[in-house]
Amino acid sequence: MAVRIVLLGTAAGGGFPQWNCACALCAAARKGELPSRTQECAAVSGNGRDWWLLNASPDLRTQLTATPALWPGPGPRDTPLRGVLLTDAEADHVTGLTELRGAAGLKVYAAPPVRGVLTPARAALDRYASWEWADSLADGGFVLAGGLVVTAHQVGTKIPKYVPSAPEPGGPWVTAYRVEDLAGGRVLLYAPCVGAWSPVLDDLCASADCVLLDGTFFAADEMGTAVRTGAGQVAMGHLPVTGPQGSLEALARHPGPRRIYTHLNNTNPLLDPGSPARARVAEQGVEVLPDGAELTL
Repeated sequence: MAVRIVLLGTAAGGGFPQWNCACALCAAARKGELPSRTQECAAVSGNGRDWWLLNASPDLRTQLTATPALWPGPGPRDTPLRGVLLTDAEADHVTGLTELRGAAGLKVYAAPPVRGVLTPARAALDRYASWEWADSLADGGFVLAGGLVVTAHQVGTKIPKYVPSAPEPGGPWVTAYRVEDLAGGRVLLYAPCVGAWSPVLDDLCASADCVLLDGTFFAADEMGTAVRTGAGQVAMGHLPVTGPQGSLEALARHPGPRRIYTHLNNTNPLLDPGSPARARVAEQGVEVLPDGAELTL
């Protein structure tokens, strides 16, 4: 069996259009001129039967309902979902765990600081059904049902805003996942949040057949330009697509794998298929796909 990946959602936190934003892109989406997108989340399977979520967005119920491969059955409470791999503890990546409450036997992988800050949520969820919470950074990686072997790699240190103090500053708060098919050797790199490019990412891209990469901001000053705020990629922990040391420049060193941007902020011109920004990344062979797109490796 080939590796199957479904892009359940491709927008950054808040989705597209964002409920409280009247920027030009959000206005166009509300008028039906641009396709809406749900918040970033994906699903992966090595055999088409056992599926693992990559993050758990607040839109998870809608995303699961829209994806036949993830529908329940054949028994009344059977599900093809086996668990979740969390890249970080951001609200838009963990809130969807509450939608899975009551499903017994799920396994959630996350880095130690992420598991730590989620302790209250873990306790609440375990009152509905017992889950296993595992260290994604365990030596040697881990094997998933369906024939996938996974390793996690630190790609950022940003601590979520809702964390009242700063435990483990500089720790592995943000990780990427390398997912390899044991049978065929095909490799997915899943990195929807990247604080800065690093030699680690170069090595991971070099061995990948498909790269799902952080495309949150097209430019470093994008937030200020679109919505007149001082916040931007520096404050939010996302490497922009363009500019010095941007991800597009880095991806040019890795023309071999299929390369796809995800986690698009509502201010990102890549959301517009007719924009010069979209044409620019397409010229470099990098894709922007819609919610629901399925990939096969």
